[in-house]
Amino acid sequence: DDKGSAMAILEAVEELLRQGFEPQQTIYLAFGHDEEVGGFQGAKAISDLLAARKIQLEATIDEGLVITEGVLDDMSRPVALIGIAEKGFLNVELVARGEGGHSSMPPRKTAVGVLSSAIHKLQGSPMPGAIDGAVQQMFEYIGPEYGFGKKLVMANLWLFGGIVEGMLSKKTSTDAVLRSTIAPTMLEGSDKSNVLPQTARAVVNVRIKPGDSKESVLAHFKKVIDDERVEIRGLGDEPVSPQPASSTRSRVFQTLMRSIRSLDPEIIVAPGLMIAYTDSRHYAPISEDIYRFLPFRYGPEDLTRLHGVDERISVQGYQDAIRFYLLLFRSLAGDGSP
Repeated sequence: DDKGSAMAILEAVEELLRQGFEPQQTIYLAFGHDEEVGGFQGAKAISDLLAARKIQLEATIDEGLVITEGVLDDMSRPVALIGIAEKGFLNVELVARGEGGHSSMPPRKTAVGVLSSAIHKLQGSPMPGAIDGAVQQMFEYIGPEYGFGKKLVMANLWLFGGIVEGMLSKKTSTDAVLRSTIAPTMLEGSDKSNVLPQTARAVVNVRIKPGDSKESVLAHFKKVIDDERVEIRGLGDEPVSPQPASSTRSRVFQTLMRSIRSLDPEIIVAPGLMIAYTDSRHYAPISEDIYRFLPFRYGPEDLTRLHGVDERISVQGYQDAIRFYLLLFRSLAGDGSP
């Protein structure tokens, strides 16, 4: 994962070395090998080692949000979003129980039917959404860049918040920033077509928005499903907790903004909410702030390719990423100018 940014970082460092750049502040390059499976042997081990050496980081910059083009409605300019907060992660197991036996004499509703009803209820009753936290800060930054009508709406979310939420809810890419999302991903029933299962099982993946918790998610599931035949429980020892918002006034955030704008002055830079979760959470004990950003441009069609068919970045995008990291490293550890 994230090969583009890893290579761009290394190319930028090689170029700085070639130029004879001498950093005035230490920058650690930390590349974990197990990002997709939790980062416990990579990022966590690195963080623990730095903690043992009593090293406190001014900030951690990890993978995350990108430069969006055509993703936000009515916004013609590119918008770079820096993830200042991050969703958590929880798998919820649903187990429905029913009568076993032969499929020629089925009950009115089998265990699979009970489970299907539970999943249908969940998908019809999403977790409550709200424009708050990092999402509210995002609109505070980009709101002034809209035309008069929408600018007026964004400046008065206390009045028009419900309308904006309704608009954002219509697109999966923006609905996800409003709420903890519910995604049924795994199903199990009988292993034979003519045998009624005594149990049917599903796993539902939840990305927990800051402000929600494992307890509030499970309470929502129980209230919505409302069926004693369905057992509901969280999988794993502990969920991955949502990460709180980092400062938008820090030196590192402001440097990130300047470095992004140096790529293209037309880019609007704003804080945002990272809807997935990253290895950066492992650095929270030793970092004052955490920022999640990748210097690549993504349109609506690019978002659908993430972890999918033809996932890619452009050649120009890769060159811009190298230039971004050059500017960033010089700004953070040099004379402070990009």
